[in-house]
Amino acid sequence: MGKYNGGGFPGMGGNMNQLLRQAQKMQNDMMKSQEEIEQKEFEVSSGGGAVTIVMNGKKILKSIKIKPEVVDPDDVEMLEDLILTAFKEGVEKADSIVEAEMGKYNIPGGMNGLF
Repeated sequence: MGKYNGGGFPGMGGNMNQLLRQAQKMQNDMMKSQEEIEQKEFEVSSGGGAVTIVMNGKKILKSIKIKPEVVDPDDVEMLEDLILTAFKEGVEKADSIVEAEMGKYNIPGGMNGLF
């Protein structure tokens, strides 16, 4: 049987409290990073700038700008496609920002959609 040193679990050498402090710090850092990501806004466009959207890190659409020359009542589908493409690019950009920022915490298995 191992000797209990009173500094944590038997055999841990008193490092359990240190590990818990490190885990708490990492959790706090991750929460701060998540808040910062959610506040970021970025712009993406499609159709050579015909449709431009602004989205935040929470994937909330903040604004849409459409150049008047792409508004064709006879081709509404094209405009719908441009908006959809810009939105998809915005979501992909938000995901890549989250992945890059949270990836620095090196959690096995990734964040599994937590952010």
